[in-house]
Amino acid sequence: MDNCLNELKLLVFDWDGTLMDSEAQIVSCMQAAAADLALPERRPEEIRDIIGLGLKEAVTRLYPDDGETLVEALSDRYRQHWLGQLETSTLFPGVVETLQLLKEEGFLLAVATGKGRAGLDRSLAMTGLDTVFHTTRCADETRSKPHPQMLHEIMQELGATSVQTAMIGDTEYDLAMARNAKAHPVAVSYGVHEWERLQRHAPVVCLEQFTDINDWLAELRQQPPPLTANQTA
Repeated sequence: MDNCLNELKLLVFDWDGTLMDSEAQIVSCMQAAAADLALPERRPEEIRDIIGLGLKEAVTRLYPDDGETLVEALSDRYRQHWLGQLETSTLFPGVVETLQLLKEEGFLLAVATGKGRAGLDRSLAMTGLDTVFHTTRCADETRSKPHPQMLHEIMQELGATSVQTAMIGDTEYDLAMARNAKAHPVAVSYGVHEWERLQRHAPVVCLEQFTDINDWLAELRQQPPPLTANQTA
């Protein structure tokens, strides 16, 4: 599969930790939600570990023994804190310019995120990226990562095959979803999961900063196309 990278036409991005530096805001909102319900506080590193999952899946991992009612209540309180405060997170350097350039070069662009629809739409509007992406998927609309359904729906909607698709993310959930969908997993090293965790899923490349994607794609375009069944080396 990975020797067909120069056929890429669809780039799917995770949001939190990949495009937006939102780790601190997520930790703050989750701790505030837990305090509202008088739940034991979770350490920042415990909350960072679940960033990328759908909200219900994340809450269940943080409080596995407290039942469905607690999961619903904590999820609701988290959403209220997130939507009730000003957006304090910012995009990583070069995100806007890089995405615009990729779109101008003809790539299809999408978002696959563990965020809910209301939260993503607000972030898209506040960052001015609401017109950049061809489609987006949120965890409250489909299956959570690492299940491949989110990617399958995006590929089907935009008419791309798995060989033509790369999933770019900062967590092992992003990379596992890519592998489960038979797409190309691309890691970024500046997000919430350390390199050792990302490496377990054999990413085709690990980008040290977001703008490095331009150089990586340029290198791919310089490679010869893969041989067909009727060709020999």
